[in-house]
Amino acid sequence: MIRFLAGRLGTAALVLFVLTLIVFVLARVIPADPAVVYAGPKAPPEELARIREKLGFDQPLVLQYFNYLTGLVRGDWGDSLATKRPVLDELATRLPATLELLFAAMLFAIVVGIVLGVVAARRPGKALDGAIRFLAIGGVSMPAFWLGLLLQVLFVGQLKLLPATGQFSTDVEYLSPITPVTGFPLLDSFLTGNWAAYSDGLAHLILPALTLAAYPLGLVARMTRASMLEVLSQDYVFTASAYGLRDGLIRWRLALKNALPPTMTIIGLAAAYTLTGTFFVEVVFNWPGIGQFAAGAMLAVDYPAIMAITLLGAAGYLIANFVVDLVQARLDPRVRLA
Repeated sequence: MIRFLAGRLGTAALVLFVLTLIVFVLARVIPADPAVVYAGPKAPPEELARIREKLGFDQPLVLQYFNYLTGLVRGDWGDSLATKRPVLDELATRLPATLELLFAAMLFAIVVGIVLGVVAARRPGKALDGAIRFLAIGGVSMPAFWLGLLLQVLFVGQLKLLPATGQFSTDVEYLSPITPVTGFPLLDSFLTGNWAAYSDGLAHLILPALTLAAYPLGLVARMTRASMLEVLSQDYVFTASAYGLRDGLIRWRLALKNALPPTMTIIGLAAAYTLTGTFFVEVVFNWPGIGQFAAGAMLAVDYPAIMAITLLGAAGYLIANFVVDLVQARLDPRVRLA
């Protein structure tokens, strides 16, 4: 098991190193002068020269890359050209909102997706199975920003049940301010018993979480269905049924456990994809997370922020897959030999 973990960590470190090189080179070939972005288009030439020296762009490319790597190790990911603040501070401010949205979406997608997959595999080819497959294909195929707009039209414009945008209402900041505990606003409101802020934040969370959950839910449901159909065709399942075990016990305890490893792989990939998919959802719902910061950085050609967001997304992808490997190794010891 130690060798298994060491191998996964070594691979992750190598991937991050190669990614830093690719991102660094791509950032340097962008046809834009970072000094102009930093100082403005009307800055005099001497001011631009001073800024290039300050940011280190007058140094050789190899030395710039070395300084970039050492800065990453020290926790210095550079300053945002648009906000003039350290990129890590910008990410730390916005990351809790994104993680709350991601956690809610993935929790809903995993629970509902697995249940739908098991139900669909119970009677393949029947009407219920067809309806679930149609729902899964729709969730995978529909663009997140379009689904978000449709949900806003339905639940906000027509039914008037949920708020349209934002993480909290403006009244919460003044009437029910949240006391910071963990840095996650919705969780802090729950821990401190601020039920007015908690209910308001929960109402704001529903639509973006449903929008973000559509893609992973479809993947999880389809993979669970396929894995369950394969497991249910095994001899030991027929043997368990012949011994008189209840159908529900066979499906939800015996078969589901053996069908989960392929589903866990899909969950890891979907979680990593969903991390970057939050960018579109956050823009549609005006969610104060990393997505808003990423959209602004791309429009402003703020390449230090773009590089940091790219690395953060890659790190999230690797962490998600590492967690999946651990869960799979727990469920199936044969994975440790891979």
